[in-house]
Amino acid sequence: MSTGEFDVTAVFRDEWPRLVAHLVRDVGDVGLAEDAAQEAFVEAARRWSPGNTPDVPAAWLLTTARRKAIDQLRRSKRLSERLADLAAEAHLTGQGDIGDGRGSSPGIDGNGGRDDLVDDQLALLLGCCHPALSFEAQVALTLRIVAGLSSAQIARAFFVTESTMTRRLTRSKTKIRAANIAFHRSNLETLHERLPVVCAIVYSIFTEGHASAAAPTLLRGDLCDEAIWLGSLLRQLVPHDAEVAGLLALMTLTDARRATRVDHDGQPIRLRDQDRSAWDRAQIDHGLQTLGAAYAMRDAGQYQFQAAIAAIHATARTFAETDWSAIIGLYDVQLRRQPSPILALNRAIALAERDGAAAGLEALDDIRERIPFSGELDNYPYFHTSSAEMLATLGRYSESVAPFERALAVCTNDAERAHLALRIDQVRCSDVDVARRRPDHA
Repeated sequence: MSTGEFDVTAVFRDEWPRLVAHLVRDVGDVGLAEDAAQEAFVEAARRWSPGNTPDVPAAWLLTTARRKAIDQLRRSKRLSERLADLAAEAHLTGQGDIGDGRGSSPGIDGNGGRDDLVDDQLALLLGCCHPALSFEAQVALTLRIVAGLSSAQIARAFFVTESTMTRRLTRSKTKIRAANIAFHRSNLETLHERLPVVCAIVYSIFTEGHASAAAPTLLRGDLCDEAIWLGSLLRQLVPHDAEVAGLLALMTLTDARRATRVDHDGQPIRLRDQDRSAWDRAQIDHGLQTLGAAYAMRDAGQYQFQAAIAAIHATARTFAETDWSAIIGLYDVQLRRQPSPILALNRAIALAERDGAAAGLEALDDIRERIPFSGELDNYPYFHTSSAEMLATLGRYSESVAPFERALAVCTNDAERAHLALRIDQVRCSDVDVARRRPDHA
């Protein structure tokens, strides 16, 4: 045992996905692997102390978890051909004493077997994203099995009770077992099939954290942190995928503004009003480096384009110095590749900043008339707030009330609803002031 101090919480974050991935390959059951890994960490928390920690914590955890898995198999009488192999491996890695922790294990202690580790962790990610599972189940399983969040933490992300989330996770694991979803090492074809889904899941977690749809607060920093961590893990596992790098760059560059996005009362602060000196410069530098690596792969995709736009915002010294022409150009490229009403809306907002609110309103009218599926924007609050703010900028306060009210009606975030209610009061007051200043006002 080592004489140095070791933080169990820190090692949990680093080793949880590696440990579960290795165990899933060994026992062939994601539920059993997760339970055994969790019991190993509980054992570590009980036995480790300053001056009494294993020399190789990861190997100690694997040895302990394997033995926990064997115990569970025996208790449940689910003996299989794997049992003898597991016992033999536990003996070889443990060297007799469960607290020794000196035995090595390929791919888990950093001494060789890196390809095994990469394959196992990638299989774990892709298994959680199996097409037989619903998107909600894929997100929840990724947070639980790969990121190691508790059922209570995931329940808060989905705004359900812990017992409800526990039942959902149990059903998902049962479906994995019933459908015989294998967490085996995936071939290149499986990787290409599921990687877009993996990226979409990670980005959906980040999006909910960055601008929560239903939480009382606008920001969910815990979800942003988990998504960036998952993106970093994915980048390690698939280092030569340009979109994975683009996704990580996008999240990193966007999250660098987190500290300035709400005021002391939790109200949103517009980009133009944010204190740029408080942006995380180290995070921005990391995002730019990651984006540069994505560019070097010469395989542009949607996350790279969005990351490039985030980079323009992150590097502009002031809001007035933002290169809106470059941003509009990037949206034009994306719209040619994959038309989307959301992209068209973002382009209209950028156009309003460059050419004025009247040009922006004209672009919004064009979206309503020409963009396919634009009807879905009727339930998108930012579409209505964009129209309302452009009308208010032009002094057309009375006209701006209706879109503000529609935005309030479809908005589900408490902090944003409070902000919208305030804006409605403000534009109504401004309309009254304008009326009073008219020469014919009685």
